[in-house]
Amino acid sequence: MDILLLAIVIGGAALIALAKTVRIVPQGYEWTVQQFGRYTRTLSPGFHILIPGIQTIGRKVNMMEQVLEIPSQDVITKDNAVVRVDGVVFFSVLDAAKAAYEVSNLEQATIALVMTNIRTAIGSMDLDESLSKRDEINAKLLRVVDDATHPWGIKVNRIELKDIQPPRDLVESMARQMKAERDKRAAVLEAEGARQSEVLRAEGEKQAAILEAEGKREAAYREAEARERLAEAEARATALVSEAIAKGDINALNYFVAVKYVDAFKAVATAPNQRLLMLPVEATGVLGSLAGIAELARAAGAGADAARTAPQPPPRPREAG
Repeated sequence: MDILLLAIVIGGAALIALAKTVRIVPQGYEWTVQQFGRYTRTLSPGFHILIPGIQTIGRKVNMMEQVLEIPSQDVITKDNAVVRVDGVVFFSVLDAAKAAYEVSNLEQATIALVMTNIRTAIGSMDLDESLSKRDEINAKLLRVVDDATHPWGIKVNRIELKDIQPPRDLVESMARQMKAERDKRAAVLEAEGARQSEVLRAEGEKQAAILEAEGKREAAYREAEARERLAEAEARATALVSEAIAKGDINALNYFVAVKYVDAFKAVATAPNQRLLMLPVEATGVLGSLAGIAELARAAGAGADAARTAPQPPPRPREAG
């Protein structure tokens, strides 16, 4: 019985020694090895053998990228506005030994460092800048925190501010300010549109006046040309009548005078609001002269036609020489 108990104890001790001798590190982790309490080396993922009783596992460090939630905190901006800010940090461990032995609590230290630098970054900006320049704040925080955590063996990959919340009364004031600014821009645009409309209307009236003046000038030119041609025709007609009178043709003079008389009579007859027309005694004589002249013209035309259609006498025979 004692021998069986002894065998069991020896077997259990052997199993414990074997478990402390053979170590398998999972993927994504690195383990530190301590010998008599002092760091000696780092175990990478895989199979390893330790000296039991002399070498032990110190820290098991996660080498995968990790995410830290930054708690929300109240921050005072440069213009004394209080905003509530929170964020998130992405980091990776590059040196397991430094992450294990250079800082007591890596995650807590990283969160405290980021919160402190958030207060510093936003405290150096006005409220409007802190709300509109979030990318600039993130880049500044990343640069400062990454430099500060480099001795800890970690690499800070990204820092993002999730939310920046100003007080409710300040948000309402900003909304009213934005509305007033938009109303102002709308009024400016409306005034600009009205001004442009007036300019275009004035330009159109100017062009219309120019075109109207050009049209009147062209019409006057054409009217003057027509009067000039009419005057030339009158002068030519007068010259022809004068030549006929000089040759002793009194009918041409009668015809010329009758035509002028009829034109004057037409102008009087077609006058506006003309209801009663008084004819002078000489009018019947003039009209009779016109009728006589017409008869003479028809008789002269008939005589000319008869002369053209009359048979011609036969040609006389030529005498022999």
